[in-house]
Amino acid sequence: MSRRLLPVLLACLLALLMGACGSTPPPSTAPAGFVQRSLVFAGRERPYAVFVPAHAPGARLPVVLFLHGSGERGRDGLAQTRVGPGPWLRAHAASFPALVVMPQVDQDEEWMGANARMALAVLDAASAEFGGDPERTYATGMSMGGYGTWEVALAAPDRFAALVPVCGGVRAPRPQRPTLKVSEVADLADPYAALASRLRHIPAWLFHGARDDVVPPVDDRRLHAAARTVGADFRYTEYPEGNHNAWDATYANPAMWDWLLAQRRSGEAR
Repeated sequence: MSRRLLPVLLACLLALLMGACGSTPPPSTAPAGFVQRSLVFAGRERPYAVFVPAHAPGARLPVVLFLHGSGERGRDGLAQTRVGPGPWLRAHAASFPALVVMPQVDQDEEWMGANARMALAVLDAASAEFGGDPERTYATGMSMGGYGTWEVALAAPDRFAALVPVCGGVRAPRPQRPTLKVSEVADLADPYAALASRLRHIPAWLFHGARDDVVPPVDDRRLHAAARTVGADFRYTEYPEGNHNAWDATYANPAMWDWLLAQRRSGEAR
């Protein structure tokens, strides 16, 4: 080999090692957006999606667990990204600062029991992969996922810094759907006082439409009243003209996101 070629070859080798010859950009420079993942839980492969923001390398990211409603059940791992916070995230991808983790339940299933544990396992996996901040981890959900927000919080009461259940409830809203409930407390004599007492250390902001005829707002009203009685920090916003779709207005509300992402598990807001 010619001595004159040796420095050239060494330079190329160094460039390859440094990733300068067409390698994939690191996460800090990749465009923000959704990625697809799956997790084997209880012997079944469970798809989920994660919104990954643009962020500085080495930074711990806030993490939002989002639980979808009945209409997004399935196995495609995608339906849950098209509703709720999904449109807001796509419209504000360049500036939204948090991971958003979106598990999915199968057809005809609820967010209770094993699926609540699955959601927490997905949260663990995504937080580990993308550098989630355990002090700034939150849960939110819409309709069936509003019930699920309480379900996962009761299953892991020390996990979340704040909660945002949207058009959810505590007890089943109608006899035709007896399994739509917060399973740990729904059958108690006063499930609202029980839930508020058990989660009094977690700030929550509830949203509901006053004209909701799918999940009527009565449960959220009772829960808000119970929270005041036990000293829990539960806010409540009711849209006077809103029906069941309270999620579009809620997830497009910058004040909600500012409040949520300011909370820390220690109980101190930034």
